[in-house]
Amino acid sequence: MAKEQGRQVVASNRKARHDYTIEDTYEAGMVLHGTEVKALRQGRASLVDGYAHVENGEMWLEAVHIPEYFQGTWNNHSPRRKRKLLLHRDEIRRIATKTREGGYTIVPLQLYFKDGRAKVEIGVAKGKREYDKRHALRERQDRREAERAIASRRHLGE
Repeated sequence: MAKEQGRQVVASNRKARHDYTIEDTYEAGMVLHGTEVKALRQGRASLVDGYAHVENGEMWLEAVHIPEYFQGTWNNHSPRRKRKLLLHRDEIRRIATKTREGGYTIVPLQLYFKDGRAKVEIGVAKGKREYDKRHALRERQDRREAERAIASRRHLGE
């Protein structure tokens, strides 16, 4: 069988970029059971309530929903189990010192396959205030309106 190439996105957490200001991003491997990998290959996962934390020098991903593999047997995995993340020791140390500062958390941003291996992109993030969210939405809406105006003028000029 040919080896997979490239990046195949399974799930992304778009709400995290709205609710948080992402400071740093890291790519981490995950320790998974076989039925979890099969469920991910079907493109089924949810990162909505997920978060990560450092415990005893190890990084753990919690509350990420990978549904049960429907063709699995009695040894199927539990959908919201705690999963170990695979990072270098110095990366874990760097993330841990950052999250000890007030207001920082670790959120999963994307779940994907890279060259056949399941990876998760995590971000060290700081929560946005409500007015920051409104400001970001307003900026995005203004940018869209400006692009529309430029496109319509270009269209009229032709």
